[in-house]
Amino acid sequence: MQSLIGTGVALVTPFKKDFTVDVEALKKIVNFQIDNKIEYLVVLGTTAENVTLSPEEKELVIQTVIEANQGRVPLVLGLGGNNTTNVIEELRTRDLSAFVAILSVSPYYNKPTQEGIYQHFKAIAEVSPKPIVLYNVPGRTGSNMLPSTVIRLANDFKNIVAIKEAAGDMVQAMSLIQNKPKDFLVISGDDMIALPMVLAGGSGVISVIGEGIPKLFSEMIRLGLQHKVKEAYDIHYRVADGIDLIFEQGNPAGIKEIFRYLGLSENTVRLPLVNVDQNLASKIENFVKNL
Repeated sequence: MQSLIGTGVALVTPFKKDFTVDVEALKKIVNFQIDNKIEYLVVLGTTAENVTLSPEEKELVIQTVIEANQGRVPLVLGLGGNNTTNVIEELRTRDLSAFVAILSVSPYYNKPTQEGIYQHFKAIAEVSPKPIVLYNVPGRTGSNMLPSTVIRLANDFKNIVAIKEAAGDMVQAMSLIQNKPKDFLVISGDDMIALPMVLAGGSGVISVIGEGIPKLFSEMIRLGLQHKVKEAYDIHYRVADGIDLIFEQGNPAGIKEIFRYLGLSENTVRLPLVNVDQNLASKIENFVKNL
């Protein structure tokens, strides 16, 4: 899975002011990423406000990204959930031909045991026609997928090829990197520690801030992969304040504020999310302007 080394970005779903999907804005955002040299795109992840989209809207988003991309960079599809049977059914019925892999989140809300998490992904791996990137994000799921569970899955199923690790825990990330099978990828899901994870042996990042400043952030990750530590950290410290800002009042409200400032889309989010307040919007605008 060399195509997943470097910087992937978790695409937002831009909405018009009337809350409908803004197809033209999504095309602009896709082109903005590719023109600024990101390595791949993740469709219908958390940042896409996936849980507020109807099935028809999800199809619209998928087809819009495929058409805008025109095969220029690899695509990964967010396909997971907390109902194992439903995930399996979608894997069996959905056309995945345009995607190099699926990103599948650890079951949320149910709070399964480690054995439950293992059995969930075992069932998925046994039917998936595409390689699987596990997604561990305890802050959203309510449970942490432990390194021992990840390594067990990686050893048992050759089509489980990577993890997006978003626990925000460097010790856990280093344990994964230390004990993983040789070709298994540990990808940061936390923008603030993406560079330290890469320098520790990780394979890159699936980023949110990278979507707003793709050229600079993807260059930082490439420098990290080349072990050009000083140059990479020079960029990290330029963008670190911006990472804090875009998450201060929730994702994707912060990153959509960057897109509003750049003229790529409206900053509209769907309830229960709300826009960032004016004070934070001004700080985000100043960050981008000064950068």
